[in-house]
Amino acid sequence: MKTPSSLEDLIAALRCLPGVGPKSAQRMAYHLLQRDRTGAMHLAHALGHAVESVKHCSKCNNFSEQDICSMCSSAQREGDLLCVVEMPADLLMMEQAQCYRGMYFVLMGRLSPLDGVGARELPLERLVKRAQELECEVILATNFTVEGEATAHYLATLLSAQGIKVSRIARGLPVGGELEHVDSGTLAQAVFERREIAV
Repeated sequence: MKTPSSLEDLIAALRCLPGVGPKSAQRMAYHLLQRDRTGAMHLAHALGHAVESVKHCSKCNNFSEQDICSMCSSAQREGDLLCVVEMPADLLMMEQAQCYRGMYFVLMGRLSPLDGVGARELPLERLVKRAQELECEVILATNFTVEGEATAHYLATLLSAQGIKVSRIARGLPVGGELEHVDSGTLAQAVFERREIAV
């Protein structure tokens, strides 16, 4: 029995999602059509609306419906710090931690040659321009993966060459962590990045 072409198109479209293979896409398509047609219509409408109305903030590159997002236009943010993160989810984590009140720049990715992401695929010119406009310290808060470290190193070299002050978020032991339960790499990094205690 031949699958209807519109159903094949739906399955193929669902496969664009990360981590969704042919079987998962097929299950999703069958669920939406058999069990939740209202949800399917809502998903289609929300996706279409988002694609039409969501763009990138001209200052921080995060998702926004306006040219300048609410965070960049806020007078409550500190303009002498610019935190660079890989993805919008990383920005949200920084905000939830309530430890940072400066500005942001979202790369929307990281250097990953194996995935075809090089320096040209990231908005690095916009990052340099933003840092120069603010005349601020840039805090590199990319992830501590191989790709995140490579991205941080590349950005540090690029920004330092422009005379911009650059720092990197520290690594170390988790709050409430016990030494016997920490992996050796994290422990070694915590020792390496130790600080003098002011008494």
